[in-house]
Amino acid sequence: MSQAAALLRCKDKQLWRRIEFYVDQARAVESFQGVQIVGIDETSLRRGQNYITVVHDLDAKRLLFATEGRDHQTVVDFAADLKAHGGDPAEVRHVCMDMSAAYAKGAAQAMPAAAISYDRFHVIAMAIQAMDDVRREELRTEPEEVAKALLGADPKTRRNLLWGMRKNPSGWSVAQTTAMHWLQRSALKSARAWRLRMALREVYARARQHNSAEQAASDLMAWTSWARRCRLEPFKKLAATIKERFDAVVRGMLDHRSNAFVESMNGQLQQAKRAARGYRTAKNFIAIAYLRLSRLKNLPDHPFSAAATVR
Repeated sequence: MSQAAALLRCKDKQLWRRIEFYVDQARAVESFQGVQIVGIDETSLRRGQNYITVVHDLDAKRLLFATEGRDHQTVVDFAADLKAHGGDPAEVRHVCMDMSAAYAKGAAQAMPAAAISYDRFHVIAMAIQAMDDVRREELRTEPEEVAKALLGADPKTRRNLLWGMRKNPSGWSVAQTTAMHWLQRSALKSARAWRLRMALREVYARARQHNSAEQAASDLMAWTSWARRCRLEPFKKLAATIKERFDAVVRGMLDHRSNAFVESMNGQLQQAKRAARGYRTAKNFIAIAYLRLSRLKNLPDHPFSAAATVR
């Protein structure tokens, strides 16, 4: 934007005002009628606790709403914006999101008829985070045990273990396969944490195969029971979190919906942010989000489009 402003011999604030004006005009005439399935997530504005909340229509694959913050009020604000554009919050029948208590509170308040499902990607990501926490804590508090277990192993074993534990077995290199086979022969807590993570992944795989709510609930209940008794604090906390949101987690296992599209769009926003070397304000970032992801149909024509057609 600064480079464009330099070419046009004006200040970048003038360009931002025009972008925001035309984006607001285009959004004002957009129709959100018939929106029934939405995905809610957050994306970072800058380092630190600076986020914007984004809400996508998972059927039409477009951004509906973006606002600063990530509390329950952001979801309430989305419902008001949906209504202002011809949609009906009461017609939203499904909300896919991560395990945010704030988003759950907002969805229950603003879209009471919607069924909430917790995205498979985020549940597995929480298990991977718990596994990483166990590994780091073990290295910090029991270095002698880890060193003893590593005795005779390849010097690069620790690095191969790090990536082998995070990846699925189908993606292991030869060195990672060797390291992971060694890990399973050890008595480290990290080995137990990895088995718990893989067992949760298997619970999701079985749910896709049999597509039974009763079987999925039974498998997940068995996993949470194991996690509560595993003597690994991060997994005990994860099991408690899943138990609190049990029905929504099971629903997310069975409806085969995920926030993969939302995560992909967040990746595009982060790519735009890196290319721009960051945005000065949340308002600028949100304007770019609408411009890139909302599929706005009423933006002004490119000023040179007619000349290009004549050529």
